[in-house]
Amino acid sequence: MADPIRWARYRWQRLIPTEGRECSSNNSSSKCYQLSKTTGKHRVVIPCLGHFKEEYEKLSKLYMNNKIRTTRYTLLTFLPRNLFEQFHRREKKYIDECWKNVNVGDFVRLSRNEIIPADMVLLYSSDPDGICYIETASLDGETNLKQRQVVRGYSEQVSEIDPEEFSSRIECESPNNDLSCFRGFVEHSNMDRVGLSKENLLLRGCTVRNTEAVVGIVVYAGHETKAMLNNSGPHYKRSKLERKVNTDILWCVLLLLLMCLTGAVGHGIWLSKYSEVPFFNIPGPDGKLSPPTLAGFYMFWTMIILLQVLIPVSLYVSIEIVKLGQIYLIQNDIDFYYEKTDSTIQCRALNIAEDLGQIQYIFSDKTGTLTENKMVFRRCTIAGQEYCHEENAKRLECYQEMDSKDEDSADCQCGSSAPTSKCQGNNWRAVCEPLNRKSMTQLSGRFSAFKRQEEAGDTSNSGHMAFSSPIETDVVPDTQLLEKFSQISFHSYQQSEKASSKSSLETMYIADFFLALAICNTVVVSGPSQTHQKVRLSSLSRMPIKSLEEIRQMFQRFSVWRLSSSPLPSVKESSSESPNSFVRKLSIFGMKLASPTLDGADERISEPHNTDSPENSQVPGEIHLVNVAAGGEPNHAVSSIELSPIPKLSYEAESPDEAALVHAARAYKCVLQSRTPDQVTVDFAGLGSLTFQLLHILPFDSLRKRMSVVVRHPVSNKVVVYTKGSDSVMMDLLRTASEVHTNNSEIEEKIKERTQHHLDDYARRGLRTLCIAKKVMSDAEYAEWLNHRFLAETSIDNREDLLLESAMRLETNLTLLGATGIEDHLQEGVPDTIQALRKAGIKIWMLTGDKRETAVNIAYACKLLEPKDKIFTLKSQSRDACALVMSKILEDIQDNTSVKKNRSEKLGNASASPSTQAQGFNSGLVIDGRTLEHVLHDSLQNIFLELTEKCRAVVCCQATPLQKSVLVKLVRSKLKAMTLAVGDGANDVSMIQVADTGVGISGQEGMQAVMASDFAISQFRHLRKLLLVHGHWCYTRLTNMVLYFFYKNVTYVNLLFWYQFFCGFSGTSMTDYWILILFNLLFTSVPPIIYGVLDKDVSAEILMELPQLYTMSQKSVAYLPSAFWITLLDAFYQSLVCFFVPYFTYCGSDIDIFSFGNPINTAALFIMLFHLLIECKSVTWIHTVVIVGSILFYFVFTLAIGATCKTHNPRSDFYWIMEKHMTDPVFYLVCLLTTCIALLPRYLIRVLQGTLFPSPVSRAKYLVRLSPEERRKEIKRWKDECNVNYRVKLQATSVPSS
Repeated sequence: MADPIRWARYRWQRLIPTEGRECSSNNSSSKCYQLSKTTGKHRVVIPCLGHFKEEYEKLSKLYMNNKIRTTRYTLLTFLPRNLFEQFHRREKKYIDECWKNVNVGDFVRLSRNEIIPADMVLLYSSDPDGICYIETASLDGETNLKQRQVVRGYSEQVSEIDPEEFSSRIECESPNNDLSCFRGFVEHSNMDRVGLSKENLLLRGCTVRNTEAVVGIVVYAGHETKAMLNNSGPHYKRSKLERKVNTDILWCVLLLLLMCLTGAVGHGIWLSKYSEVPFFNIPGPDGKLSPPTLAGFYMFWTMIILLQVLIPVSLYVSIEIVKLGQIYLIQNDIDFYYEKTDSTIQCRALNIAEDLGQIQYIFSDKTGTLTENKMVFRRCTIAGQEYCHEENAKRLECYQEMDSKDEDSADCQCGSSAPTSKCQGNNWRAVCEPLNRKSMTQLSGRFSAFKRQEEAGDTSNSGHMAFSSPIETDVVPDTQLLEKFSQISFHSYQQSEKASSKSSLETMYIADFFLALAICNTVVVSGPSQTHQKVRLSSLSRMPIKSLEEIRQMFQRFSVWRLSSSPLPSVKESSSESPNSFVRKLSIFGMKLASPTLDGADERISEPHNTDSPENSQVPGEIHLVNVAAGGEPNHAVSSIELSPIPKLSYEAESPDEAALVHAARAYKCVLQSRTPDQVTVDFAGLGSLTFQLLHILPFDSLRKRMSVVVRHPVSNKVVVYTKGSDSVMMDLLRTASEVHTNNSEIEEKIKERTQHHLDDYARRGLRTLCIAKKVMSDAEYAEWLNHRFLAETSIDNREDLLLESAMRLETNLTLLGATGIEDHLQEGVPDTIQALRKAGIKIWMLTGDKRETAVNIAYACKLLEPKDKIFTLKSQSRDACALVMSKILEDIQDNTSVKKNRSEKLGNASASPSTQAQGFNSGLVIDGRTLEHVLHDSLQNIFLELTEKCRAVVCCQATPLQKSVLVKLVRSKLKAMTLAVGDGANDVSMIQVADTGVGISGQEGMQAVMASDFAISQFRHLRKLLLVHGHWCYTRLTNMVLYFFYKNVTYVNLLFWYQFFCGFSGTSMTDYWILILFNLLFTSVPPIIYGVLDKDVSAEILMELPQLYTMSQKSVAYLPSAFWITLLDAFYQSLVCFFVPYFTYCGSDIDIFSFGNPINTAALFIMLFHLLIECKSVTWIHTVVIVGSILFYFVFTLAIGATCKTHNPRSDFYWIMEKHMTDPVFYLVCLLTTCIALLPRYLIRVLQGTLFPSPVSRAKYLVRLSPEERRKEIKRWKDECNVNYRVKLQATSVPSS
């Protein structure tokens, strides 16, 4: 009882206003006041040990512990276990504890591969850089490792943190379910604060990987952890068919009530006709008789019990079994297997398979869904000069040719695709090596050797890392750009920063451009055989130490570097510093730095030597390498090239864009060597090894649409901001002519104009574009911004707004360096899939975050838009302007439609050719994200939907994830349409969950979309068969089975109802109750299930060839309201025949009640089973076995029960009934005649429908019987007819209704 009381008290105290709480002790009044002030919105975490023992005891009672189900103590173990825990808490060591004993404020130590028991702030990691790797597969499904960082100020501890000496307190936000955000700060005893973010939080359920030991303090436990708050249960979706079935069951309930009311009234009228008391009307204990009205009331409930079979409760069970069978067939379809990723379809939702056959709208993401999400570096522009990379384009052509040649052979091979990738990479080098041989020879011997060493190591790694296929990593440099790049030296780079000539600026732009590509990212550098193991270039190992004095100086310099390399602000071991001390530490970075490393003998030899320099004077004739640490002094140490072999590196990026840019920089010998939380090392061909101090990383977000890194440049010793982002926002952040020096203003304006022209050209080519810019800050400017950033990081309320404001304050007055164009190829089969889905009557919308030109180009490439379509662009700055533009577009569409209509009327329908008749007006709509904000307003939703209905396709570009989900929800609710959303990334999760059916593609952007989806596929082309074949089958099978269940139950219940007219509505049954119970449960239950799982109206090949057949299931032709009522009428007719044919046969005879009911039951069984055979489109041996087995089981059971069950009432004895009928020819004649008369109308109707009025499905089924040549001709003729009908229909729908 301790836990429920504690939980209730916690909840009650959360409801009480914190201002009304009083302190219980006088000596802690200030602490209590501060606590009551903050626990309302925030959470204060006090360590369980050390100086806060009393405060911890008070505060820990407010928070939940880590128990989920069980209690902590029992009556027997309370005292000994409590004493045991108290004694162990005083020891300075960790003890093994169960998860349920973890509380807020406890210190937890975890080792490699252990699961995190509660949400805790990371205070120590065995990694030297204070990094902890965790696997979050249990939360988001991603198997790639995530990095978490120790709280600033604790990352440089030599030994493990001692909980007894921890004297800080943590204040953070109240428990919430936001996995992507964590707000709080650590407050030390000297009142210094250090901000906390999600990078410092280890979430419950994650697993520690590649880290020997971590220590953290618990901030959320039990049900308050983010994982538990996100566990709200499964998201249940109801299918459209299920909603219809529920409605029809209500009609069955009304029918049951009507039949029971008829029986009650009939029973009362029947009793009132007797002038005397009938012999069967037994009086009550008081001697009085029940009046007819009361007897009729009682009979109403008797009839409810007798006729309750009319409500098909077993239908729900049968539906679930059928859905399981359908899902099994879908998951075992070999066509869904994708060999490259060794994956197949995943059916994550078992209750909406039939919705796949009714989709009307598809909302698709672009990147990774329609495209491969393999980003290939194609073009770039630097300082207004474009570099086309023609040799790299030829390399891609070689890859495409080899992919087409190897496609057939790959299907015959088994195993993973990694060997294939390696083979392709080697083949490319054999074919395309002459392309870059000329450019390679222009570099030094060391440069070429480095290239060969890289190539040897890249292919062995490509199969193990994400975004590392040879087509992505092997970039051939542009000859012109490579020549300019090779001329960059340390001297020329320094001169370019001071000079203002065009050539000097171009040198600086090129160097900074590639430096930005290399460091403006979050790429993790790892070794070839150790994924996630960072490569560290230790400066100590590269220095030949000659004397003890040099060793002493080295350690002095190393200590200075360690002091200056931590990001600001941070809390060091000395706890006496105030927040202002962080700004004073900026003076450390003002030291004068020596020249950076010149890595390579050829570069140094080609430069003029300065014999007066101290470097050359120390060791003449040798190559001097200077290890430049940010903020530190130059290391006057010498090394030869042989002593510093270049390691084989692999890059693990969070997105393919980052990986493509890093590999492009690497192709130009601007190699990202290592990355730690404090610094980034880049090996620049002309400048040597440069170590940048990493001050801040401003990650990419959907609002800013850009990313920035703040570094201390090792050459200039200045604070430099490198930014990359979308050109739609970056161009507005560039500095104006008034802010530029007079000599450079015109140059920068020309660069801006030329770059914009190149960006537009890239977008027209379908390339993904990014702008690269930089900004140089003085120490004073950086200190001012640092104060604002510090306040934002240490705040809890409005933290996101403050961080956004500080980022926007920094990312202004940028200098444009250039832009990149990255190509993302279409997936295989996307154009054919889109065309097939469109012929199936499905409208397709593309929702993407890319810019308009890129989205439109991809839409043309995948045939979502066609050249003959007229494209309308909806772009406006205000809501009123948006309404006017949409009205104008609607008028334009109507005018064009009327012109087309008049032309067709002049030509005449009789003499016009099919192609002339098919000419209609096709239009497409393109809308950007800013205009979507106006369109989604309530006042413009209707006109927007009217406009989209008249368009052939809709492309929404630069849309946010929220806008995507709102669009899907709008179409689903306003148009009452069945929607399907397909995507592959985390930004598609919201629209996948909102749509009727969500499909996730297991691509390269993680598993969030797959985890949130109902169905997961590997390629977009699989959507074609999933909808056109399995969607059609699932819907038709299930609807036919549901209608059959209604027919079967109504037919059998009516047999009992018709008998009531001949027994005084007494509720008597002419059938034995065992047979009555088991008739629906055993005798007729399996055949409809097999029918619902295996029935096949059209083969898969025909459905793929003729997508127009999908409209039959899309329009719910098989389950219209008329079909339901016709089924009930047929059930009434068959029940009348099944009852009255035996009735008139045995009328006037002296047979007993069960002898009369047995032929009726037997005939009903034959009628229902043969009715199922008439409705079956394909009868297999399984159908035959099940139907014959049901008939045999019925006879065996009735014979057995007739031979064994003997009652004491001879008039109602079922004993030997079936045995007597088996020897009576009349019994067989009655069953045969009843079955034929009952099924004759339905059989005749099906014959007439198949011959005189064939449906498209019937025609398609006939194609299977034709020879291959005749079938091919018939399908071609059918397609021509469907194309004409589709275009004429499209023209008719474009005409506005009166």
